[in-house]
Amino acid sequence: MNPIFIKIGSVQIYWYSVILLIAFIIGIVLAIKQACKEGIDKEVMYDYVFYLIPICLIGARIYYILFNLDYYLANITSIIKVWEGGLAIHGGILFGLIYTYFFTKKKNIPFFQFCDILVVSLILGQVIGRWGNFMNSEAYGPVTTLATLKNFHIPNFIIQGIYINGNYHHPTFLYESVWNFIGFILMLILRKMKNYRSGYITSFYLIWYGIGRFFIEGLRQDSLMLKNIKIAQLVSIGMVFVGIFLILKIKKNKIDTKKQK
Repeated sequence: MNPIFIKIGSVQIYWYSVILLIAFIIGIVLAIKQACKEGIDKEVMYDYVFYLIPICLIGARIYYILFNLDYYLANITSIIKVWEGGLAIHGGILFGLIYTYFFTKKKNIPFFQFCDILVVSLILGQVIGRWGNFMNSEAYGPVTTLATLKNFHIPNFIIQGIYINGNYHHPTFLYESVWNFIGFILMLILRKMKNYRSGYITSFYLIWYGIGRFFIEGLRQDSLMLKNIKIAQLVSIGMVFVGIFLILKIKKNKIDTKKQK
């Protein structure tokens, strides 16, 4: 798979960057539209997004580098080569969450109301963003057979795209993209339910994404590791437990779920 989108002279623009940009734009538009419906001023959202994007990208990169520290210490110049891949979504989420907490405090916006708006855009962004991994020939699973992939009704262009080093692989990027898209639809439905309360969508996201990522990560061949433990699986377990904890707290009215009016 050719990772280069376009080359102009010595300048190369990679598919990975283009797809991430598309994911950000769609997610931002969706979030601003919903925020306006819920009484959050558009200018506030513009202020938020202005810093969110670089913070998340830096967080995703730092997280990835930390778990590949030996390589990057030996190849310092590679630290800035984001176009070659090497962004960990969990790092972006962590840095984005910290920023969101302080932003909502400063603007006096209910934290969980704001998070519920954001996670819908986040999971849709992840649906789109995984295709950047496909273009980079990364986030793939174990070796399999052509017959198996065809039996799964995987489109031929994907099958050919994950033919790596002489072997066909499970397209785990696709599995996660589909799983997240289903979650996105369910979150839209959840938002329209009569008994909906702020924090439910955030909790659902943590549980849904955590479960899916845990099992899909088990198949991946290029995971970030801490000794013999796949970091993403460990974080995913934590996300599920936090999501369950939040739901229980919300139901017991121990978390402020008021919305801005």
